[in-house]
Amino acid sequence: MMKIDIARMKVYVTRQIPEPGIPLLKEYFDVVVRDRPGPISKQELLENVCDIDGLLCLLTDPVDADVIAAAGELECISNYAVGFNNIDVSAATERRIVVTNTPGVLTDTTADFAFALLMAAARRVPEADTFLRAGKFIGWDPMLMLGCDVYGKTLGVVGFGKIGRSLAMRARGFDMKVFYYDSIRATESDEASLGVTYSSLQDILKQCDFVSLHVPLTDETRHLIGREQLKVMKPTAILINTSRGPVVDEQALAEALRDGAIAGAGLDVFEDEPRVNALLASLSNVVLVPHIASASLETRSMMAKLAAENLIAALSGERPKFIVNPEVLGE
Repeated sequence: MMKIDIARMKVYVTRQIPEPGIPLLKEYFDVVVRDRPGPISKQELLENVCDIDGLLCLLTDPVDADVIAAAGELECISNYAVGFNNIDVSAATERRIVVTNTPGVLTDTTADFAFALLMAAARRVPEADTFLRAGKFIGWDPMLMLGCDVYGKTLGVVGFGKIGRSLAMRARGFDMKVFYYDSIRATESDEASLGVTYSSLQDILKQCDFVSLHVPLTDETRHLIGREQLKVMKPTAILINTSRGPVVDEQALAEALRDGAIAGAGLDVFEDEPRVNALLASLSNVVLVPHIASASLETRSMMAKLAAENLIAALSGERPKFIVNPEVLGE
């Protein structure tokens, strides 16, 4: 990418991100990086966007219509994430503001982690770790920490985009029978090559030993898994969620786990992050991790590079590689 004389433009970055994101931006712009830990509040955003040309933000940042209206000079919102439900894309589009994201690079990393959660929940790894560290291990016992096998079991993949497909590929190594549900069915050739079978959501919930969620958060997917859906799952089933927290009714899941309606769960995301349902947090049959499915150094660094490159392209008058609202550019 050639250097361009746009140093007068100002970019605000809402959090420290891995190399090479910020140094790359500093080659082109006047860059201000928020140096406080934790998610930025709406009020803090409003105080910092009034004179910026570009915003590099995170999925936790509430870039709503008020924030967009306050940013009178804003030309591009570069989201350091695949999802963009934190941004009012319609409001941005109305003001001719380009919105970008960072898809693709975290596909394999997230699929790896979904399978790691599945394994950890099935074999009770965190629970066993806590048990040992508490000094409770007094020797091998035939009944100690009995989990369930993964090899040869059934896996239901709900949402069959890139991450769902990558998870299905990993399941093949464990000789799992994979069923999937998506609003758009895959082609017969894709189904054959991946060794998967299309099924309804209801049938997946009824028959699968493991159910892994990989859907975006929309009005249709909010509480996609709720009280009624949990009731039809097998009592030995394990639910995995690395998509978005509100896809699952957290209170209903906590009660199902407490009552033994399902055997376990592995969650990377939560309905009201960073708060976690108190009942859910008290249970030993759920693996809880702080939204780290894409947290490998390689993946997070590539996300930073893409987010910076998207912003540089947009502010240079070029088409960003990953644009959420191409209609802004007349496409």
